[in-house]
This record gives sequence, C-alpha cells and structure tokens, in this order.
Amino acid sequence: MPLQRRLRNKFINSNSRSDLNKEKNKMTERKIVIPGETIATGEDYLPGKGTEKKGNEIVATVFGLAEEENNLVKVIPLAGKYEPRRGNVIIGRVEMLTHNGWVIDFGNSENAFLPLSETPRFVSKNALEEVMKVGEMAVVKIFAIAGRGVDVTIKERGLGKIEEGLIFKINPNKVPRVIGKEGSMIKVIRDKTGCNITAGQNGFIWIVGDKIENELLAKRAVEFIAERSFVDGLTEKVEKFFSEEKE
Repeated sequence: MPLQRRLRNKFINSNSRSDLNKEKNKMTERKIVIPGETIATGEDYLPGKGTEKKGNEIVATVFGLAEEENNLVKVIPLAGKYEPRRGNVIIGRVEMLTHNGWVIDFGNSENAFLPLSETPRFVSKNALEEVMKVGEMAVVKIFAIAGRGVDVTIKERGLGKIEEGLIFKINPNKVPRVIGKEGSMIKVIRDKTGCNITAGQNGFIWIVGDKIENELLAKRAVEFIAERSFVDGLTEKVEKFFSEEKE
C-alpha cells in the first residue's frame, strides 16, 4: 500500500476513534444523579450549578436532575431548602414596617428588607402603608445579600404588591422545571389558560386570570409539573394533561 494511502487510512481511523470516544462520553437525556456521581467525561464539558470538575469528569454535588446545554453541565436540585441568590425574583409577605422600609417574610430563616429607596416612586416615611401594609403579599427581586440579610427591590416592571389572583407554594427546587428553559414551560401554561404566572424562586407561585376556573387549571398544571419534575419529555406530558383536562 502506498505511503500516502496508509497515512490517509490511519488519519481516518484516528478520527473515527476520536469521534467514537466523544460519542461514548457524550451526555444523553436528563437523568437523576446523586452527589459524587459522574455525569459526563471529557475536556469539552464545563461544570455548572450543582456540579464540579474532578480531573476529566463532571461530578454532581447535589441530588437532582442533570442536564447539558452547549457543553455546560448542571444539576437542577430536587431536594433541599431555597438558597437566596442575587437577581432572584421571590414572593413574600410583609411582616413589619420600619421607619425606612418593609420587612418581608419569604419563607427562610432570615427575612428580606425592602428599603424606601427601592420603590418606583418617592414614598414618605409616614406613608409606608400607602404602598404596602402588614400581611400583604408582594413580588420582589433580590439585589444584594449581605451579612445582615437579604435586600430587595420593587423598582422593576412586574414587581410590587399583589392585589389579586391565586398564591400557593411548591418545593423551591421544582421551580426551574416549572419555569422551563427560557420560560418555555410557563409559556405553555399561559397559552393554555390565558393566565399570567409569576414563579418565585422561593417556591411561591402567583397566578392571575380572567376566571377562577382558569386560575385553578393553571394551578393544577403547575402542581402536575412539580410532581413530575424528574420525568423526561415533560413538555409533551403537560400538553397531554391539558388535552385530557378539556375532554
């Protein structure tokens, strides 16, 4: 065999083995993993939330649902308490009014604080109840986490006091599945029910619709997703859920 042909065959075989190894190490469908379990192997993968890199392997650090997108491997937790993060939207109850803001209970050991300066308009220190009273619910966004606690804002659109609709709670670790990739799952529910849905990362869900029947249908859909957060092909199952509900 001529040298050129032998070299070409060697190159093809080498590529084939390389492609085979990549295919072998490639992560397939979402799967449930436990801490310490290897999720993917290879230099091409990067560790995301709930994972770490050990040598050539991406390993789970929490119990949850592993997924990969654009070579970034992460684990969506299926157990554990909510850990506040900057940028999270959460829903809570006004616990107390102070001289310069509102103390909000969002279901964690520490409360959140909404300063007067983080409202969309000027509010006098003597007029806090005109914005929110004790016992009222609100959608807020975390902008800082310090030693003294969690600071939140209502300056952005979609934030502020909740005046109507339905509020209930699910496991906070199921919220990412309820939201879906880039909001895809919530969009399905919105399209099927006509309801606006706000999913707080702390597990509280706020639903507003034209009719109570639509709000209750959206609530059942959210609970359906939360109960099956570990299942593959969940979008198709949700579509089937709505089809059966309409029969």
